[in-house]
Amino acid sequence: MPEFRIEGVTGAGKPVQGILEADSTRAAKQKATQLATQRNFKLLHIVPRATWVYRVQRGTEKPISGEQKAFTKGEVQEALQKMGYRVIRVQRRFLDFKAKPPASEIVTFVRVSADLIRQKLPFNEIMQLMVNDVQNRTLREAIKDINTELKQGKDSERAFIKHEAVLGRFTAHMLGLASKSGNMAEIYDSTAKFLERQADFKKNLKSALITPLVTLVVLFGAVIYYVGYIFPATAKLFVKFKIELPPMTRVTLAMSDFLVSHIIILLILVIVPTIFAFRFFTTERGRFIMDKYLWSIPVMGNLLHKTSIEIFCRVFYALYSGAGENIEVIRMAAEACGNKFMEHQIKTIALPMMIQKGAGITEAFEATGVFTKTAVSRFHSGAETGTVKNTALQLAEYYEKETSYKMKNAIDFIQLWISMIIMIVLTALTLVSSETATIKPKNPAMGAAAVSVVREPSA
Repeated sequence: MPEFRIEGVTGAGKPVQGILEADSTRAAKQKATQLATQRNFKLLHIVPRATWVYRVQRGTEKPISGEQKAFTKGEVQEALQKMGYRVIRVQRRFLDFKAKPPASEIVTFVRVSADLIRQKLPFNEIMQLMVNDVQNRTLREAIKDINTELKQGKDSERAFIKHEAVLGRFTAHMLGLASKSGNMAEIYDSTAKFLERQADFKKNLKSALITPLVTLVVLFGAVIYYVGYIFPATAKLFVKFKIELPPMTRVTLAMSDFLVSHIIILLILVIVPTIFAFRFFTTERGRFIMDKYLWSIPVMGNLLHKTSIEIFCRVFYALYSGAGENIEVIRMAAEACGNKFMEHQIKTIALPMMIQKGAGITEAFEATGVFTKTAVSRFHSGAETGTVKNTALQLAEYYEKETSYKMKNAIDFIQLWISMIIMIVLTALTLVSSETATIKPKNPAMGAAAVSVVREPSA
């Protein structure tokens, strides 16, 4: 998360300085303004921590280049001069855009770290190895910053959560807690397995939905082009010579005229709602509404539902200890499940029931309405036998196998329907074209004239 330095002055004229974290400059200003009101000082400046690119030289050695994060240019120059360098140039990196690293890079980082932890390699050495080996610049800088803060003795959870925009919220929380727990290797391993499973599911989901949707868009685009521009060139010749058109050709020509006449309006009616829908569904409220009804989608909805439960159970298993603080574990598992509606139900129904009314885990989960009967039944058995943690793992493994198997069937089912739609559309186009080819004028002279008109452009 970006850092900002706030500068101000008290009523007595004493300078005030501090550092805060915020998602954006606007959010930093809001936080700084609230802080100034609470602490009763006048806010003067908000300075973002930026990346500075420098070029320095020591004695007669070859000049070297590098980069350093700081609030001002002067801070970078002073630090380099203290190290014995002659500063040649320091300038701010203006295009400091950092895209989130690919999921595969994060999975590799967590998986390799988990394996090295199991081999009893010191954690600071693991982090240094990752800094040297990771290729993605954004991820490498995040790991470097985390390693620096851990060496300074700062709180591990805070060090990781600071970079949740890079690592992902779930990964940052899990790795931050792992450093404090007594089962660091297990949490890293569970996190890696979760990320691998999530990446595999997204890949299958794209295969099941995105490819067919692109195919349909291209198909209907081709159909619109044919109906709107290619077909009328032939059909209107018959209209010109007052030749009676058969039913399908007449309807298709009318459709073509309507399409060409209202193309701008139709594009607006399609594009504008699409843009508004995209913007709305990227907001918190929109994501909540989308996730609420996502499970009702035929074929895929049930798989998405069970996948959310699987993720919840896997995180729950990794963090559950059987002690009273597991309210926070349930909260974290809810946030990691990937479904805003499920997260909301657990936080607003299950947790209050457990905290305020002393309800058991089975009763609370059942009241949310987001867990399947199988999941509720298994948690009930686990609560009675004292094996809730193992039950969560069993549920996660069960739903992983079930969704993996059914996902393949779902992909085949969707591809079958796409193939049928393509077949129907192509058959309809073939029938219209065939019908047009069989049109015969009542007057032979008209037919000869029409033929000469058709041949004339190619002559």
